[in-house]
Amino acid sequence: MKHAKISEAVVRRLPIYLQVLNDLHSREIQTVSSQELGVKLDLNPAQIRKDLAYFGEFGRKGIGYDVIYLIEKIRQILKVNQTIKVALVGAGNLGHALCNYNKYSKDNMKITAVFDIHPEKIGTNVNNLVVMPMDELARTVKEQNIRIGIITVPAYEAQNVANQFVAAGVEGILNFAPAILRVPEEVRIHNADFTKELLGLAYYLNHEGDGNDDAIVD
Repeated sequence: MKHAKISEAVVRRLPIYLQVLNDLHSREIQTVSSQELGVKLDLNPAQIRKDLAYFGEFGRKGIGYDVIYLIEKIRQILKVNQTIKVALVGAGNLGHALCNYNKYSKDNMKITAVFDIHPEKIGTNVNNLVVMPMDELARTVKEQNIRIGIITVPAYEAQNVANQFVAAGVEGILNFAPAILRVPEEVRIHNADFTKELLGLAYYLNHEGDGNDDAIVD
């Protein structure tokens, strides 16, 4: 694998490529060209070739990419060819929905521990996982070698949960709380803010035909 710095945009496209390749594999399609991938993804084929070339030479001229081989390589790049354990804090409706991901995921990224601060939730079951109290988080993260934490708590609790994840030694956090969290540089954090995404989407509703020619643009 090449050691050039890979942009975040490239990394975010890799799971999309993997999703399409898995679909092709399920339909017993053995090879695919960058042009065919480009049509399916509405991307420039040259962009796809460039993205994949950061990590090696996977295609063959005139033939394209072997679907199974490319699936294996992208899984290796994304490190989902190994088991990655995940802890989730917040056993509410969203937490339950995310835990159900375990039922359908074909990848080796698994939620293996669930925590909550509310006594009425502790001891209940979420997709065969027993909800544990927060004072067991640090021990469980270390014992299970959990590397990623998911936060699905209200905004006012999110930073405290992030602090506990960091102290326990997680390497990455997926934050669903509508809050800006501060973590050390060595901990990667991704935010999945439904409110922000919906508000951004609302901007585009009928925007092109709204007749507002006086909009201010930067």
